[in-house]
Amino acid sequence: MTSIADLGAESARHHRDFGAGSLIVCDRLVRIYIAAGIEVQALQGLDLLVAAGELVALVGASGSGKSTLMNILAGLDTPTAGAVRVAGHDLAAMTARERLAYRRGVVGFIWQQTSRNLLPYLTAQQNVELPMRLAGARARTRRARAAELLETLGLGSCLQRRPDQMSGGEQQRTAIAVALANQPEMLLADEPTGELDTATAAEVFAALQQANAEFGVTVLVVTHDPAVSSVVRRVVAIRDGRTSTETLRHATTADNGEVAQHAVEYAVLDRAGRLQLPREMTEPLGMRDLVRLQAEPDHIGVWPDRREPGQTH
Repeated sequence: MTSIADLGAESARHHRDFGAGSLIVCDRLVRIYIAAGIEVQALQGLDLLVAAGELVALVGASGSGKSTLMNILAGLDTPTAGAVRVAGHDLAAMTARERLAYRRGVVGFIWQQTSRNLLPYLTAQQNVELPMRLAGARARTRRARAAELLETLGLGSCLQRRPDQMSGGEQQRTAIAVALANQPEMLLADEPTGELDTATAAEVFAALQQANAEFGVTVLVVTHDPAVSSVVRRVVAIRDGRTSTETLRHATTADNGEVAQHAVEYAVLDRAGRLQLPREMTEPLGMRDLVRLQAEPDHIGVWPDRREPGQTH
């Protein structure tokens, strides 16, 4: 007979083995809030794996769980159940001191509101140096690192400017430099282009791509901007607190040398066999409540339920 202890050990072993080798591992992540006496499930068993060096866009409607996931990954919140690991750190089991060290050295965070990213009375260079000062870096190291980051992100002329002396795009690129100051392994950006015009948003996203390519940092971007999600190789959609679909893009080169971009959308099948079909595919076919399944040799067919009302078989 299997004991409760055996089941617990098996569950712990599963959490440990799932996603081995990935930088970011979210395994059946659950987050429940109590608001005005009402239980709200922001995350409902979310699974997510991200390899080191990836640049991934997270998309989803308001209330889908994106911000909750980002806060957990940033070390600002803790899950109710499930497991979450970043670069080998168990975020659900960290002490307060470990969590502080994690936020300072492992993860960088960029808010949508520029006022939350930069201190208004410091110059760009001083803002970038501040995280390194808090981490105990020497003055010479801080100055050299700050100058390098700002120059790399095209902000060499802004070193001695305060935020109110910079444009919105320059402020957000400075925020990227601040987030990269302590050489984090993961960079989180929550709608970093949400308050910018199209041209400026493109500059900020190009800076995120540059950070990913030149510094090797893993980047997760929450965005509603189709211009961003359309150029990222991997887009993960979150719906009702779970990952629902992923879109993977790849380039192909024709015989005449022309390069074409192709995108393929996949439904996420969790380990219980559940998947969420995109509404834009199910609604035109009138799919709801029940759908008909048919096992084929190389695929599973899914059709709308065409039974007459009251028919049971």
